Amino acid sequence: QLQASGGGLVQAGGSLRLSCTASGSTFSTYAIGWYRQAPGKQRELVASIGAGGTTNYEDSVWGRFTISRDNAKKTVYLQMNSLKPEDTAVYYCDTFPTQGAWGQGTLVTVSS
Repeated sequence: QLQASGGGLVQAGGSLRLSCTASGSTFSTYAIGWYRQAPGKQRELVASIGAGGTTNYEDSVWGRFTISRDNAKKTVYLQMNSLKPEDTAVYYCDTFPTQGAWGQGTLVTVSS
């Protein structure tokens, strides 16, 4: 099970770091993705990190967001810099590809 945290309210241009913490002993073998769902829009993949550390990003966040993982802490991070109002969404973490186990997510609100 994965739990996302770290969201909040930030002004445009600001930064936040989200955390995705796992339970279970097989965390290090899974690719993990950060997903987001903005109001009125479909959920989309933002970034993913493989078991070996390979990363991929959605075009709109390239160069602004960084995904990383600490297997000892069973945690995947999403460092978000230069935030824009269009980044406002509920952010979720799940395996990649997703298994649909979304949890509550964490709300990120970027004010202009």
